[in-house]
Amino acid sequence: MRILTGLLAVALVPAVAQAGAPPAKNKTAAEAERVAKRIDHHINAQLTKANLKPGPVANDAMFLRRLTLDVGGKIPAVNDLRRFMGNRAPDKRARAIDDLLDSKAYVNNFTTIWLNLLIPEAAADFQRRFLMPSMDAWLRRNFNDNTPYDKMVRDLVAMPFKNNNQGMRYSYYDDNPAATPMGFYLAKAGKPEDIAANVTRLFLGIRLECAQCHDHPFATWTREQFWSQAAFFPGIKGPKQDFVYFGQLREVADRREMNIPNTDRVAQAAFLDGSKPKWKYKVGARDTLADWMVAKDNPFFARTMVNRMWAHFFGVGLVDPVDDFNNDNAPSHGELLKELAKEFAGHDYDIKFLIRAITLSQAYQRSSVALPGEKPEHLRLFARMPIKGMMPHQFFESLCQSTGYRDYTPLRQRIYSFGQPRQEFEERFAAQDRRTEYHTSIPQALTMMNNKFITEQTDPTKGFMLGAIIEAPFLKVEGKVEAMFLAALSRKPTTRESEKMLRHVTKTTTTKDRNKALSDVFWSLLNSTEFRFNH
Repeated sequence: MRILTGLLAVALVPAVAQAGAPPAKNKTAAEAERVAKRIDHHINAQLTKANLKPGPVANDAMFLRRLTLDVGGKIPAVNDLRRFMGNRAPDKRARAIDDLLDSKAYVNNFTTIWLNLLIPEAAADFQRRFLMPSMDAWLRRNFNDNTPYDKMVRDLVAMPFKNNNQGMRYSYYDDNPAATPMGFYLAKAGKPEDIAANVTRLFLGIRLECAQCHDHPFATWTREQFWSQAAFFPGIKGPKQDFVYFGQLREVADRREMNIPNTDRVAQAAFLDGSKPKWKYKVGARDTLADWMVAKDNPFFARTMVNRMWAHFFGVGLVDPVDDFNNDNAPSHGELLKELAKEFAGHDYDIKFLIRAITLSQAYQRSSVALPGEKPEHLRLFARMPIKGMMPHQFFESLCQSTGYRDYTPLRQRIYSFGQPRQEFEERFAAQDRRTEYHTSIPQALTMMNNKFITEQTDPTKGFMLGAIIEAPFLKVEGKVEAMFLAALSRKPTTRESEKMLRHVTKTTTTKDRNKALSDVFWSLLNSTEFRFNH
């Protein structure tokens, strides 16, 4: 019989209700609550205008699952869930938010999210995967230190290039890759137009690349403006080698103009708000651009990050798509976006502060259950929480959490681990453009039904969590079914669900058949639509 550890026993046994005196609020917590109330003011005003009533608050289980997925990148552990549901403290949700923001899970989650944003090329190009370890280390350090967002972006845009044969050489077994954002530039092969397009879209919320060959078909951006933005990067010289991860970038100082391809015109570096740069002695073009970008009066910078974070937590941005600000794509809550951007800048671009404010709001903590008479256009009014598909890494991490599987592959090697469960699932369940319109393909469904990893984790003799639940001497059949629901769906079964599962299990006559029936229950929960969604 499998020997249960004390920790696992705590995970399976119901927690004792806890209630403690709430700690005194610090200034930052009070400020976050104030901003959360302003969020609700704007959301509720729009609901009143549309003659809609907001949905009810999500129950504790639904809230913690959602929060842990959004902040920590995976569903909650059973012992954390039981402890939270048994806690009677009035501020337990605020405490849960703070605990997650102080956790390694937060750092892991947002490092992965931003790694994919900064080097999306790595998903389709094996060579560029070798650029990821240093970017991972750089992002991880920034999120761990809670580096202000403006400093983080400025460090990337204005990072110094050492023209001394500096290369980006990585070893499969490199324990300490250099923490540098150089991989962002190498992934774009040092091409000024590609760098400019990505910087503008990621940090200013503008799809300027649509104006690369002609004026933007829908917005006011012109081809001249695109190349004026690229003219901040013309001094960068890309690697000569075909293999970009062995490449070297260098920069010619004081370059700030570019020839517009297939024309006789020259574009001068210029800001997108129409203002002209004030050049300083021995200050490069990228430094000048970075200073303008992160200035608190910049009309694009803060609102873009606020909108991106809103879309992360709600599945849809106040401006949607998140990187397509233009005159024909108005925000659903313009005044809210403006006020949140001002608060974000006013609190020194503190990412954790922004997350606290959003997750403390009633809007974020509402149930995801559809409302009577709801129409598709009501989704962006946020009367309830939109249901969103998990990101690929969230999905696999949640599978690991629910089954007790431990991936011992070092972080630095996971990006090369072909044939391993993580890579298989993250590639098969690749991110979709609209998380609120997530759908499951036939290959994805077959993977969940027949994949070797799922088969092993739902085998009583191989799956760690399932085996522990089955062999737990202190749990009756009802308790075992409940433990499976908590492990997979982060909630207790309804009376109807419990009765149905118990009928399936108790109709068996032998221990082997009963274990197989319990395995069927766990398999069905992991394969359920409810498991695959963040709600």
